[in-house]
This record gives sequence, structure tokens and C-alpha cells, in this order.
Amino acid sequence: MKRLILALLATAALTGAASATTIGVTIGKFDDNFLTSVRTAISAEAKDKGVSLQVEDANDDTGKQISQIQNFIAQHVDAIIVNPVDTSATPKMTQLAVAAKIPLVYVNRKPEDKQLPPGVAFVGSDEKVSGTLEAEELAKCLNGKGNIVIIEGQLSNIGVLDRTADVEAVVARTPGLKVVQKQTADWDRNKAIDLMNNWITTGDKIDGVAANNDEMAVGAILALKQAGRDPKSMCIGGIDATADGLAEVQNGNLYVTVFQNAKGQGKGAVDAALSLIKGDKVPSIVDVPFEKVTKANLKDYLAK
Repeated sequence: MKRLILALLATAALTGAASATTIGVTIGKFDDNFLTSVRTAISAEAKDKGVSLQVEDANDDTGKQISQIQNFIAQHVDAIIVNPVDTSATPKMTQLAVAAKIPLVYVNRKPEDKQLPPGVAFVGSDEKVSGTLEAEELAKCLNGKGNIVIIEGQLSNIGVLDRTADVEAVVARTPGLKVVQKQTADWDRNKAIDLMNNWITTGDKIDGVAANNDEMAVGAILALKQAGRDPKSMCIGGIDATADGLAEVQNGNLYVTVFQNAKGQGKGAVDAALSLIKGDKVPSIVDVPFEKVTKANLKDYLAK
């Protein structure tokens, strides 16, 4: 009888293991503050839902990310979550997942597919809102007059193009504002320091900085400090409301950031994947709204 009970328990354990839901996750770059928050939220939601994850770092390499997706497919995972390195490569990724009949969820960075097919969804925020919120606050800070520089993220990312275009649109409808420089720093703080240093040494009059993310905004702030200039003498904006970004808002060095809900995106990606696995209908776009953050409402976001 004892042997029979042990055998039944072993069988039950094997059956439970076999039926456990597994989701493959590939993140564009682990070494990114905001994406780390998204990844943490994905892990927390998966743990809460009893889901097994296989999480991979694409390390900013599109070829590596596609290979990771192919490996997930070969392992017959139940769903795949992708934070794409290069959004122009998403049609290929979609094609791979659809052919394998595996649900696919893009998170944070909007895919460039003309239309997402059934079984594929995007969970993220409308980038056209983020750049607009940032630029409108900078225009207020500058009283509608001055020279602005734009620090861009990776140009292969459609979100970068949207964020920059939105800043330029606000500048275009504000006659006293002018964009005098625009270059990429690849989302990177150190590259933003170097870029801002170059702009400072050229002698161009700069009144405002519109960075595509907080990391680069912080880089601009550090460059100004290194040059012996007070960041508070400029109007500087970022996007994402990272912990470092919020700290600079609190210090008065960053005039505005835009809260992008990393927890909401990570949780939403896992929930969308689970719904697709069950065969439930999921909208092709699951919007997680952007929210403007200044010193006036900072306390509402410090806990987030």
C-alpha cells in the first residue's frame, strides 16, 4: 500500500510539472533601469499566477533575440513575451510565433507590424502622448521662448521617433521655441554625458533639454554639473519616471518626467499571455497610460 501511495504521488507530481504553464521572455537589454522594472514586474506576476518563466537577455542584439525566440519555439513554451531590441524586426518575430501557433505578447516597445494577427498583442503606452506631455511642460518652464536640444534613444526604435516627433510638434506650434541640436545617446546615461559636454563646448545657447528617457536626462544634468553649471538654470525633461529621474525632480534639477508604468506593463504582459493561452480574446493593443510628473505631484509617484 505504501508503495502504491508513493507511486501515485510521483505520478501526480509529474503530471503537475507537465501541465505547468511556461512563458519564454526575451528582454532587449537587462542593463536598463526601466526595463529592469518591467522584468521585475513580469517575474512578480508570474510568481503570483504560478507560471514558470524562462527569461533571456538579448543584450541589444536583434539576431540574438530572434535566436532566443526560435529556442523558445523549439522548447514548446506556452507563450512568448518580447521586449524588442529593434522594433523594425518584429514582423519576423510575429511570423515565427504565428507559424508555431504560440501566443506572442510584445511589451513596452510597440511592434512595427502593420497589423497584429490573432494570438498576438502589444502591452505598452502610447509614445505620442509621452513626448507631448514632456514638451508642453518644458514650454511652460521656458515661458514659450528659448533653444531646445533633443537627446534621442536608439533610432531603430519606433518609440524614439514618436517621442522626438512629438517634441518637435510642440516646438513647431510655439513660435518662441527652437530645436538647435538633436542627436542620439542610445538610451545611455554615459553617452548622454558625452553628448551634452560636446554641445556645451560648442558654445550654442541652450535653454532646455528634452531627453527621450530619464537616463539620458540624468546624463545631461551630470554633464552640466561637471561643466560648473547649475542644472536648475535650464529646463530639463525626461520620460519614464525612474527612481533616479524622480530623485532629480525632487532636487529641482529635472523639471518634468513622464510616468511610464513599468509594473502595469509587466503585469499586463503576463496577464495578456495567459489569456491568449486560454484562447480568450485580447485586444491587439493594451494601453497603459502615460502620466505627467512635476514637483507639484511628485509625492504621488515616489511610492510607485
